[in-house]
Amino acid sequence: MSNTHVFNKNILRAYDIRGEVGNTLNNIDAERLGNIFASSFDKNKKIVIVCRDGRISSPSLVENLKKGLYESGADVIDIGVGPSPMLYFAANHLRSDGAIMVTGSHNPPNHNGFKIMKGKVPFFGKDILEIGEKALNGEWYFQLGSKSDYLITDKYIDFMLKSLKLDKFNRSLKVAWDPGNGAAGDIIKKLIKFLPGEHILINENIDGMFPAHHPDPTEPKNLEQIINLVIDKKLDIGLAFDGDGDRLGVVSSSGNIVWGDQLLAFLSKEVLRDIPNAPIIADVKASQNLFHEIKKLGGTPVMWKTGHSFIKSKMKEISAPLAGEMSGHIFFADRYLGYDDGIYAGLRVLELIKDREALDNFLNSLPKTFSTQEIKIDCSDEKKFNVIKELTSILDNEKIIVNKVDGLRVEKDDGWWLLRASNTQAVLVARIEAKSEISLNNLQRELNLYLEKFNLTLT
Repeated sequence: MSNTHVFNKNILRAYDIRGEVGNTLNNIDAERLGNIFASSFDKNKKIVIVCRDGRISSPSLVENLKKGLYESGADVIDIGVGPSPMLYFAANHLRSDGAIMVTGSHNPPNHNGFKIMKGKVPFFGKDILEIGEKALNGEWYFQLGSKSDYLITDKYIDFMLKSLKLDKFNRSLKVAWDPGNGAAGDIIKKLIKFLPGEHILINENIDGMFPAHHPDPTEPKNLEQIINLVIDKKLDIGLAFDGDGDRLGVVSSSGNIVWGDQLLAFLSKEVLRDIPNAPIIADVKASQNLFHEIKKLGGTPVMWKTGHSFIKSKMKEISAPLAGEMSGHIFFADRYLGYDDGIYAGLRVLELIKDREALDNFLNSLPKTFSTQEIKIDCSDEKKFNVIKELTSILDNEKIIVNKVDGLRVEKDDGWWLLRASNTQAVLVARIEAKSEISLNNLQRELNLYLEKFNLTLT
C-alpha cells in the first residue's frame, strides 16, 4: 500500500481524462495514473507506449506519466510528439499491452488530458472511473520497469501510404492542408512529399498556443483561413485537423464546409462497393440524410453513441468497415486498423476527388434539409444527467417515441431533435434537423418548451 491520491472527479470522463492544467489537472495526476495503469497488469513484463501532443504542458505531464509507469513495473516506450492516431498505430505495430496519449485534443491551450488504450482497444467508461477509486485506496505497487525511445513516424506514414490506392489519385490534384499548429503538423509535412499533385501547407509548425486559430475543425470560424486559401488559389479541396490529428474538417473547391456526416456519406459509396451490405456506424447527432444514403447504397446504417471509444468498440463488435461522427472522427477498418485517424481519412477523401466539382456535386445531390449545428447549453456536470433523466420520464409519460441510444433523439415526420449530456464538457448538446425552415422553427420551439422546465434555453 502506498499513499493515497485524490483525482478531481470532473476530470475522469466517459472516454478519456481531461482537465485544466494547474487547476483540476496536475503533474501528480499524471504520475498516479502511470502507477495505477501499470499496476492494473500482472507483475510480468508489460509494454506501455506513450506519446504527446504539442501543448506547453505536455512535456512535463508525459515525464510524470512515464515516472509513474516505470516505477510500477512498465517497460515504457516513448514515441515522442505526434497525433493520437500515431499512438494507435504504434500500439498495433509494437503489440503493446497499453498505450497512453497526453493530449488536450481540441480544448483550450491551458487544458490537457489522457487518452488510454489497453491492448488494442480503448480503455474507457467504468475503467476510467475505477482509476479514481484505486487512487483513493492507494491500489498500486512499486517495481521498476524500463524506459526507451522509439521513432515510429516513418513506419506510420509508410503504413498509411501502403493502404492507399495511390494509382487512383488525380495527378493534378491541388490540396490545402491546415494542421492548425496541432500535433499532426510534422507528419503531414513529411507525408505530402509522397503524394501526387500540388500541396499547400499552412499552420504546420507545432505550437501549443495555437496562434493561427483554435484547433477545432467543427467550428466554421476556425476554417475561414483555409476556405479563403482554397478559393484564392483555386484549389480542389482543403483538409483541416484538430489538435491531436484524430478529427478531420473538409472544405470543397467552392469553399463549402463538408460536415462529418456528409463526409461519411461521401466515403461510404466506395466502401460499400467493395463490401456490399456492410454495417456503417454513425453517431446519434448525424443527419437522417446519412442513414438514408447508406441504405440507398446497399449498406446497413447503425446509429450509435457519440464518443470515439464507444464507436471503436461497436465497430469491433459488429465488424463495421467504416464509422464516423458529426465531430469529424472517421474510423476505417477497411484497409486500415479500425481507429479514428484524421490524416488517413483525409487521404481516403483525396482518393475519391476525381475533379474540382466532386465534393460540391455530392453535396448538391443530398436532399435539402434545414439544421442547426451542435448547440451547447451550459449545464453543470451535476445537473446535466438529471435533466436527461427527468426529461426521459416526461417524454415517456407523453407516449412520445424516443431513440435513447445516447440521450434523447425525438423523430417526427418532418424532422428530429436531439438532447444529450456531453461526456467531455459541462454542457447539454442539442441538434435539430428538419425538412423545411418552418418545421425547424417548430422543433426548436418544442425543445425550448421542454428546456424551460429546467430553467434552460437554446442559446
